[in-house]
Amino acid sequence: MAGHSQFKNIMHRKGAQDARRARQFAKLIREITVSARIGLPDPAANPRLRAAMAEARGANMPRDTIERAVKKATGAAGGEDYVDVRYEGYGPAGVAVIVEALTDNRNRTASDVRAAFNKHGGTLGETNSVAFMFTRLGVIQYLPEAATADAMLEAGIEAGADNVESGPEGHEVTCAPDDWQAVRDALEARFGPAASAKLDWRPGTTVTLDQERAASLLKLIDALEDNDDVQNVYANFEIPDAVLQALSA
Repeated sequence: MAGHSQFKNIMHRKGAQDARRARQFAKLIREITVSARIGLPDPAANPRLRAAMAEARGANMPRDTIERAVKKATGAAGGEDYVDVRYEGYGPAGVAVIVEALTDNRNRTASDVRAAFNKHGGTLGETNSVAFMFTRLGVIQYLPEAATADAMLEAGIEAGADNVESGPEGHEVTCAPDDWQAVRDALEARFGPAASAKLDWRPGTTVTLDQERAASLLKLIDALEDNDDVQNVYANFEIPDAVLQALSA
C-alpha cells in the first residue's frame, strides 16, 4: 500500500466508520465554504469550488448539504476566517509527511499537529523540510466506464497532460499544477465531471515499513486525520501486503 493513496485502504481498521464519515463531511464542507468565500460562489467560474463540490459528490454528500455550505460563504455574517497552512515533518522510520490544513487559529493547529508528531515518534520540521521529496501534481480521476483507455489517453494528450494511466479501477490523468485547470476542463468537456480532480503531492521515493514501524506511522496518520483542521495528509511510505494483513488481523 502506497502512502500517496491517502490511506483509504486502511480506514476499516478503526471500525468507527460513522465518525469518519461525519469528520470527512465536515472537512469537505469547510473546503467548499472557504472556496466559495475566497472566489466566486459560482462553481463554473471558481475552479477550487468546482473541485471541492466534485469531491463532496464523490463522497456521497447530499446536494442540499453542499448548497448550504456555499450559501454559508455568501451569507451576511462573516463567519470564520480560514487560511491554508502546510506543515512538514518526519514520522517513524524517517517517513516524510506533509499535512495540509484549513484553520481559523494557526497557533492552535500548529500546536495540535506538533503534539501528534511528538506523541507518535515523529518530528515536526520547518516549511519545505520534506516537500523537496515530493512532486506537486494536478490529478484528475475518472471511473472505468467514463471512457476507453485509448480515448482517455488521446484526450489527455490533447489537453496537455503529462501522463495517463488506465486500469480496472479507472483512469488517472496527471499534469503540472499550472496546467491542472485547463486539463480538467478539457476532459470534463469530453467526458463529463471527473470522479476526483485536485492538486496532489506524490513522493519521489518511498520507505518500506515493517510491522512495528507501520503500526507507529499509522497511529500518527490517524491522529493527524482526526484533527478537524487537517484536510489532507501525504507520506512517502509503502506497507507490504503481508504486513498490512497482519495489522488488520
